[in-house]
Amino acid sequence: MPVIQVEGKQDIQAEEGKKLVLALEDEGVDVLHRCGGNARCTTCAVEVLTGDLGEIGEAEATVRQNKGIEDPSIRLSCQVRVHEDVSIRLIKTVESTGLDAGPRPQE
Repeated sequence: MPVIQVEGKQDIQAEEGKKLVLALEDEGVDVLHRCGGNARCTTCAVEVLTGDLGEIGEAEATVRQNKGIEDPSIRLSCQVRVHEDVSIRLIKTVESTGLDAGPRPQE
């Protein structure tokens, strides 16, 4: 199983092919996902420090363009699936923003 290293937090194992946002949430990692995983809000964005989360899909590309996200290391955790070990930095959390996490994203 792939290992997700979350900067400043515990390392977690994820089932291969699982959405990153769900792998984080299921292990108690504080991650926002205000739109419920629908690639609209970008609150679930993470910075990829090492590893590869695959190609940027159409939904993610559209919202990245609309929100002006140009850095390729910034990915939407609701739009990527874990297939190999990866190291990430959380950008927004419930704790850092004071916002409600949002509805649980669907598989």
